[in-house]
Amino acid sequence: MNAPDSSADALRAALSRLLDGLPSRQAAQAVDRLIANYRGRTPTDAPVLRDRSDVVAYAAYRMPATFEAVSAALGAFADAVPGWVPASHVDVGGGTGAATWAVSATWGGERPVTVLDWAEPALALGREIAAEHPALKAAEWRRSRIGSALSIESTDLVTVSYVLGELTEADRAAVVDAAATAAQAVVIVEPGTPDGYARVIEARDRLIRAGFHVAAPCPHSAACPIVPGEDWCHFSARVSRSSLHRQVKGGSLAYEDEKFSYVAAARFPVRPAASRVVRRPQIRKGQVLLDLCGPDESLHRDTVTKRHGPLYRAARDADWGDAWPAPRDDAHGRTG
Repeated sequence: MNAPDSSADALRAALSRLLDGLPSRQAAQAVDRLIANYRGRTPTDAPVLRDRSDVVAYAAYRMPATFEAVSAALGAFADAVPGWVPASHVDVGGGTGAATWAVSATWGGERPVTVLDWAEPALALGREIAAEHPALKAAEWRRSRIGSALSIESTDLVTVSYVLGELTEADRAAVVDAAATAAQAVVIVEPGTPDGYARVIEARDRLIRAGFHVAAPCPHSAACPIVPGEDWCHFSARVSRSSLHRQVKGGSLAYEDEKFSYVAAARFPVRPAASRVVRRPQIRKGQVLLDLCGPDESLHRDTVTKRHGPLYRAARDADWGDAWPAPRDDAHGRTG
């Protein structure tokens, strides 16, 4: 399930307007500093976003990528819980609110939304941007320390995106435990790096111990078959590049790929994918190679050839992160 283009377009338009009046050099310098922090390994006990110029630069540079990554994770989760729609949402460490836009794009409609963050400038800007989104105008933006003292009111859905890497090990555990205590469903997204994956697996284990069922990306709630230090589970989301992206990173492509790791879990029964495509499919002459994580807690490769008929056509359309086999679209077993 992909977020509607209109949501992404509305967000990009709002972010473009924010950059008006902010000197491009100042924005680029702020982005450089934020990238260094984003890629770093040192937890902090202070907000990363210090003032409005920091927040505007962050929002313009990172919100589109966060939106697309969280949207992809939420879409996989929604596929595993058909018919379920969150009646309320709390976004922990939500900053300028990318995950709230992604939740609204995934399920639509209005619901009580609370964004918790410790950076007041981020909350203020998030509130300003959300005023342009009909379903988010009434969202509550609340300053809160994200760590061991975190308290979350009871809610249907908690999102925690690109936050755990800023915290100490003890604070990470406390935040995941607080989310598990408060919510019926929890979605956690981190950068698609070995360290980000390690934090996701740590959170996944805590959620399972708290009684949650893994809905995505894993096809099971057993131990992850990936050996730490040898590989890591991550996925990719396509992001349109803004002029600020091109200015800071150089290059001329109109897009880039955001790598992310995630776990989505719920207290209620879920229908996870039969298997999940965990690497970009390799399309060869007359065959497609799919690297899969399966329900038997294994990683394996399937080779789908032309003789498989509709399954081969589905394999050619399969993407990294998709459920496999592709969902059937009618009672006759045709695949989409």
